[in-house]
Amino acid sequence: MQELLEKCPVCQHTQTQKYITCEDFTVSHEKFDIVSCQKCGFKFTNPRPTANTIGKYYQSENYISHSNTSKGIISKIYHQVRKITLQQKVDLINNLNGGKQGSLLDIGCGTGMFLNAAKSNGWKVSGVEPSDGARTMAEEINQISIPSEILGSYENQQFDIITMWHVLEHVHLLNETVEFLKEKSTQKGKVIIAVPNHESKDAQIYQEHWAAYDVPRHLYHFSRNSIQQLFENHGFKLKEHLPMKFDSFYVSMLSTKYQQGNTNYVESFLSGLKSNRVGAKQNNNYSSIIYIFEKK
Repeated sequence: MQELLEKCPVCQHTQTQKYITCEDFTVSHEKFDIVSCQKCGFKFTNPRPTANTIGKYYQSENYISHSNTSKGIISKIYHQVRKITLQQKVDLINNLNGGKQGSLLDIGCGTGMFLNAAKSNGWKVSGVEPSDGARTMAEEINQISIPSEILGSYENQQFDIITMWHVLEHVHLLNETVEFLKEKSTQKGKVIIAVPNHESKDAQIYQEHWAAYDVPRHLYHFSRNSIQQLFENHGFKLKEHLPMKFDSFYVSMLSTKYQQGNTNYVESFLSGLKSNRVGAKQNNNYSSIIYIFEKK
């Protein structure tokens, strides 16, 4: 079952036009339209599976972000990069919190590896994870109870840092989730959002084969302007944005596979390198971007 959004999630305008049609290369091989709001330009998958039917589109061994297995070259590269970036993420939250440890909420925490790294560095950690298997692993390694739903969790609690690493593009209730972030963030707290950037050079290179469109799992397709507008609507201001330089290479590897039927590693590397070079010249217009928001 699918649902059709009648309004833009960012500006509530009712007029859209088709932007691009993409295939679900990971699971179903169905095709989905991405539309563009005619007022603010925000891109979103429409129509889309409902919250009750989206689950089947995550049921694939190829969907590796909630797994600790490393079968296949691309998967092995993904997991090696994840190990490297874990400490970078911990360093980031330490710096944003003035060099001291505090309370962390990681939404979409997967198997809990980031939570565990933060906990090992002295943070008091909490998480949310909808996947039963990943949540069980996260609870075991962190020795905490983790809810499966974002909204309604952690009543009467606030956090110094809230993170969503490639998660916001997956949630059905977008505005309600951003409002939840506002409610759960301390007055001086920081909200860290990492999402793909459809204005990046690698998105331009691969177009409908760009792996970070990842329909229908990715319900929204952000640019720097659209995510800033969304969060400003909910009383946030953008503090800074940072590049995720590994993403262009990983996304390019998947994209060449989708485009050509197999992964061209040389072409993927060159595409990733080109994307990063262009991104550096265009004020961090990278394949994926980390946005750091705080309350106004």
